[in-house]
Amino acid sequence: MDGFDAYIRKLRMDQKLSLRDVAAMTGVSVSYLTMIEHGRRTAPGVPILKKLAPVYKIPLHELMKAAGYLDEVAAGPSDEDEVNRAFDYVMNDPRYKSGTRLAGELTLDVKRFIVEMYEKATNKKLLPGG
Repeated sequence: MDGFDAYIRKLRMDQKLSLRDVAAMTGVSVSYLTMIEHGRRTAPGVPILKKLAPVYKIPLHELMKAAGYLDEVAAGPSDEDEVNRAFDYVMNDPRYKSGTRLAGELTLDVKRFIVEMYEKATNKKLLPGG
């Protein structure tokens, strides 16, 4: 079977972890993890995927997509993508170029702050939510 079971096993092997290691790190039983990896159980629910994602060092949405909970269209852009898109828009607005002194790499939080200040100054909504 070349589905979620093979994918989740490969993730574990890539991290050089045993099933016992994963069980100890997540609190999920070895027997349950074994059944998932051998295709005897369907993909686990979101609460277990939330425990597995950091252990396997992948974003939760990728694990949820592999498990069949998300499709490409429904997943949409990540929060980081949205902030970077909005930040690029702000930095390319010629009305707000003067006085802009940015040096070095900016964190996502700083970019979000700049975008939020732009939104308040222009009454233009760039970020979803809030």
